[in-house]
Amino acid sequence: MTEFILAGPGLFAIALLFAAALYSAVGHGGASAYLALMALAGFAPAEMRPLALTLNLFVSSIAFLQFRRVGAFDLRLFLLFAVAAIPMAYLGGSIDLGVDWHRRLLGMVLLASAAALAFRPERNFAETRPPQAFIALPTGAFLGLMAGLTGTGGGIFLSPLLILFRWCDPRMAAGISAAFIFCNSAAGLLGQGAQLSSMPDSTPWYILAVIAGGALGSRLSAVHLPRKALLRLLALVLVIAGGKLLGL
Repeated sequence: MTEFILAGPGLFAIALLFAAALYSAVGHGGASAYLALMALAGFAPAEMRPLALTLNLFVSSIAFLQFRRVGAFDLRLFLLFAVAAIPMAYLGGSIDLGVDWHRRLLGMVLLASAAALAFRPERNFAETRPPQAFIALPTGAFLGLMAGLTGTGGGIFLSPLLILFRWCDPRMAAGISAAFIFCNSAAGLLGQGAQLSSMPDSTPWYILAVIAGGALGSRLSAVHLPRKALLRLLALVLVIAGGKLLGL
């Protein structure tokens, strides 16, 4: 039934638009949601990974530009994590865990991150302190590896850490995560040797859909949503993605 509902390119594009809006509102590219929707729509496995990462590139770049426009980006903090993450994302993308272990790993990590945020919604961000390099570099390397192994941009792992350890406030975390996702998604595409020719003919329409959704979600979040709403929205995103991957 779900395959029938999402089988039409138009309906599937609308689903992508809403997913992009939700994820971009917290600085994410949305790869986990795109993969879940493609699985429900019955896409061929060869089409799913390159298409999800390509859509990720568009949405994360839009989210980054919106958050950067309002000053929600710290280049030094981004580089502390990204320098080690990008090569590890390339490496992780070349490792095949198998479908079952991949879904379990990603689903469990997302739900754990959501739980951590849900039980700490009232963090004080009046004073934030960026991590030292000896903490950020290995953390970035691990997150990059996880991003490559799970086929996502890694921001869904980085955002909770930035917030929970008060390395920056939620709005800054969204801007940094968007840039982090873009770089790791590009590295993941290279590491997996993805071929653009394997994507479906309707790809241009899907790209337009996520561009519209990404612009809507990131603009709303960057300008209007308060910090508490960002925390709750991020937790919701993690629960939705983790639940789908674990079949809950």
